[in-house]
Amino acid sequence: MVTNALSVDVEDWFQVGAFETVIDRGDWEGLDRRVEANTDRVLDLFAAAEVKGTFFTLGWVAHRHPALIRRIAEAGHEVASHGWDHARVFTMDADAFRDDLARARVALEDAGGVAVTGYRAPSFSIDGRTPWAHAVLAEAGYRYSSSVAPIRHDHYGVPDAPRRSYRPVAGAELIEMPITIAQVLGREVTTGGGFFRLLPGGVTRRAIHAANATQAPAIFYFHPWEIDPAQPRVRNAPLKSKLRHYARLGAMAGKLETLMASHRWGRMDAIAAHEAARLS
Repeated sequence: MVTNALSVDVEDWFQVGAFETVIDRGDWEGLDRRVEANTDRVLDLFAAAEVKGTFFTLGWVAHRHPALIRRIAEAGHEVASHGWDHARVFTMDADAFRDDLARARVALEDAGGVAVTGYRAPSFSIDGRTPWAHAVLAEAGYRYSSSVAPIRHDHYGVPDAPRRSYRPVAGAELIEMPITIAQVLGREVTTGGGFFRLLPGGVTRRAIHAANATQAPAIFYFHPWEIDPAQPRVRNAPLKSKLRHYARLGAMAGKLETLMASHRWGRMDAIAAHEAARLS
C-alpha cells in the first residue's frame, strides 16, 4: 500500500479566508479561541486511528498556544508552517513573505522544540501571482511546500501545475507537493476541506485510489474547526462563505474516521523525502 499524506491546517474559526472581509484582524484577540480544544480533538482522532500526520500551524496560534504545539510534536506528528496569520501569499511581496515565514518559524520552533521544514500557503495562495514564492521558500531552507492546488477555483489554483510532486526551482532541493484532485461530474475539486465535508466520502476515496494506482501518494487536508459544529456563527458573512464554512460540520469527524481506516497515512516530511528521492 502507498502511504498518503494526512495534513491539518491549524487555524481558528475566525482566521479563515471565507471571513477575511468581515472579521478584522484587530478584533481577533477578543474572539472565542477554540483552536486548542479542536486540535486536541484531532489529536485524539489520530491516536484512536493510530495514524501520524502533519500540522501546518499558524505562527499566531503557536505564539498563543505553545503547549498545544508541544503536544503535537510529542505525539509524533510533524509541526510545519502555515505562515504567521493566514495572510494570502499573493497579498505580499517577496520581502514581506520572507518576514512572514521567519516570524512564523520562530514561534513554531520555540513552542515545539523541533525544526520546521515544511510549509503550506494559506488558502493555497502560491499561484501565478507569486512567481517568486518558491524561490523564497528554497532560500529559507524549506524542504517541501504543499501550497499549490492544480485546479481552477474562484480563490486559488494553478490549473496547469503538475499533479504529483515536482521541483519548482531549478537547482534547488525544494519540492512542491500539490493537493490531490478529485473528479465530480466533470469538475475538478480538492480532496479535503469543504469539498470533503459536502461530497460523498467515496469521491475522495476514489481520488486516493486513483493516485495510489500510479504509486503516487495522495495529499489530503482539513482544519480543526471543521469538527466543531458549536463554533460561533458569523451572521454578516456572504451567503456563499457561510455555506462553505458551516455545511455538514457535524458529519466531519465520522467521515474522517472512515477515511483514516480506509488508507495508509503518514507525515508529510516522510512522504516528501520519498518523493525527493524519486525526483533525484
